[in-house]
Amino acid sequence: MKRESINPWDWDLKWNMDQGEVISGASRHLHYSRQVAARPGTGSELGLAVVSPTDIRGHMEQPLGNVYAVLAKACMARKSIINLPFFTTDIEGFLANCDVCFDWIAIAGTRPLQSLLGVQRLFLQEPMVEIEAVAAG
Repeated sequence: MKRESINPWDWDLKWNMDQGEVISGASRHLHYSRQVAARPGTGSELGLAVVSPTDIRGHMEQPLGNVYAVLAKACMARKSIINLPFFTTDIEGFLANCDVCFDWIAIAGTRPLQSLLGVQRLFLQEPMVEIEAVAAG
């Protein structure tokens, strides 16, 4: 797979993010269901346990860990991620802890497309952050 960064401006580079990216030669694409700060567990009818109920950092770290687990199951690496949108019910809290995501992304050595959207509520009421991803390889 070949990645070509498209950046008419360089202001996003400090956040490990490109404005656009041309992907060629990818033979597999992985589209994620949104990931939240939850793991398998009893205590809810969905069979999920929310992690770090009042900690925004935990609500950023756990879904990134979930994204990594889905990548691993698909035999892909973190560098395969080409799009990584974030949804949060707490924009200020997310921005105050954005190093969690930036550091996680920096490990891959790539700059996937990203966006941050403030929402009133997520599917499950407790989580404050939801992460979606698209990967290619």
